[in-house]
Amino acid sequence: MTMPVMEPNLDAAMLKSWALLVDSGPFSSLCWGERMAFDNPESLTLLGALGAWTDRVQLVTTVIIPQLHDPVMLAKALATGDMLSGGRLTVGVGVGGRHEDYVAAGADPATQTMREMAERVAVMKRVWAGEKVTDSTLPVGPPPVQTGGPKLMVGTLGPKTTRHAAAWADGLAGTTLDLDTDQQNELFDIARDAWRQAGKGAPHLATSFWFAIGDGDEPRAQVHRHLRRYMNWIPAEFVDAMAPTTGWAGTEDELHAVLQSFADIGTDEVHLIPTSSDIDQVRRVADVVRDFG
Repeated sequence: MTMPVMEPNLDAAMLKSWALLVDSGPFSSLCWGERMAFDNPESLTLLGALGAWTDRVQLVTTVIIPQLHDPVMLAKALATGDMLSGGRLTVGVGVGGRHEDYVAAGADPATQTMREMAERVAVMKRVWAGEKVTDSTLPVGPPPVQTGGPKLMVGTLGPKTTRHAAAWADGLAGTTLDLDTDQQNELFDIARDAWRQAGKGAPHLATSFWFAIGDGDEPRAQVHRHLRRYMNWIPAEFVDAMAPTTGWAGTEDELHAVLQSFADIGTDEVHLIPTSSDIDQVRRVADVVRDFG
């Protein structure tokens, strides 16, 4: 389950109540994404809070953009999050799709490439391994609880990114817009083959999609409202055109069938993205996903 970080009017009480409910089960992971030119909570600050509020669930950044951060500072912050959570952190990274976020962070838009991201990930791995990346007296710490650092997932929609990441990533943290499992399985097969060619074990295969659970027309309207707000860098008429087929909206039984279709192609995790901050959405989904424990 993903935190409702892209919804309006958030406060600490609401975020904590979501974290506590997700941590109580049956969800495997608690996720959140990063944007800069938006009113969502800052990702690394939220990591500290989530580490303190939860005890069981895996914490997953889906995704954080290394090029918006100094890699050594980012490695230190993530190692701290791993320590505070007792080794429950998984780091999803991606290049991001919004030029405006790079500009807002003072980052060079020319670094919005897989190559640049991989170079920064390499620096982070050196920090987590306890290497000195400068001539400082001591290396940058704290050491992460997980040996070698948190598991790394690459946020991707396409085969080129997947193949590029096989050398350093532990798996995928992708997104599906139309929930096409045949297309998703093709990407998974590319990942399986790329990891095999890299001499690694099987990749962790995760994907995500927006959701709204309920009866009648309101769930689809809820997804549409969310997309209009979240995709504010895209002309509204384009968002309106894609909204009827983007993400998932429906009843509990329909969600169960969708999740089963992803399980059938070997998906290890589905990261559900809420389109409302109504915590009852979490309770209703929890009743469905218990069957997949």
